[in-house]
Amino acid sequence: MEFSEIIFYFLLAAAVILAIRIFTLPIKFFAKLLWNTFTGFLLLLIFNALGSMIGLTVAVNAATALTVGVLGVPGLILLLLVKWLYFFV
Repeated sequence: MEFSEIIFYFLLAAAVILAIRIFTLPIKFFAKLLWNTFTGFLLLLIFNALGSMIGLTVAVNAATALTVGVLGVPGLILLLLVKWLYFFV
């Protein structure tokens, strides 16, 4: 096996590894985003169940679940603040 063949196979292997890394990053990102949306949805359901006793509820839909899933508790506070501000306008 000549030196040029070794370099060719080395570069081919590096290109394949790089391609695999490039294509798996978006999949991991969307999987994490989907998981965060699911957890935000569950957090909203729990909050609405407990908050309905004192009159605090937030609509449960994909946008609010994504907001709470990505931002966490500050996202829930943000949604409550937006609802409160919209109520008084």
